[in-house]
Amino acid sequence: MSAAGPLRVFVAVSLAAASLCPGAWASAWALDPSATRIEFSVRNLSVARVDGTFRLASGHVTLDDEDPSRSTIEAVIDAASVDTSEPKRDAHLRSADFLDVARYPTIAFRSTRIERADGGHWRVTGDLTLLGRTRPVLLDVDSSTSEGTRPSAHATTTIDRRDFGMTYAGFAVGKQVVITIDAVGMNTAANASPE
Repeated sequence: MSAAGPLRVFVAVSLAAASLCPGAWASAWALDPSATRIEFSVRNLSVARVDGTFRLASGHVTLDDEDPSRSTIEAVIDAASVDTSEPKRDAHLRSADFLDVARYPTIAFRSTRIERADGGHWRVTGDLTLLGRTRPVLLDVDSSTSEGTRPSAHATTTIDRRDFGMTYAGFAVGKQVVITIDAVGMNTAANASPE
């Protein structure tokens, strides 16, 4: 049981939004909470791995096609939405041992730098705030596409849960949390570029 994984997931979600920037033809996008998927995976001594998901509360991407470094990504994740398909474990993850959702109901991400690596590959650096601590994170974004008004992107990152003060369970729960994000954006008519 590792809440660290879930925390990392939040970060990933925010970063995944950044991947929507490439090739987009609008200046602003809202991330679709119902279509965006945030997953995490962490090693556990009692089982090979514990996998779970988080729900995106809200997210916004502002694009600058001329200069991607001026683009911004912001995302907020509902910490209490952690789901590993095991009710007792999920309740423990929501407790003060891990996510402490009573005191910190959300996890937030704000990009600080977006840069093109090569082809459709991007690097998104940003600040992740979890359990009241803000730390820099790096997200690798690939396979970014834009079809009509529904851009999407796939992003991954690995984070150390101890960076956010999540040390419960010692070596029984892995320190590294792998996060995978499939982000989907929504455009509004007001932001669409003229044809």
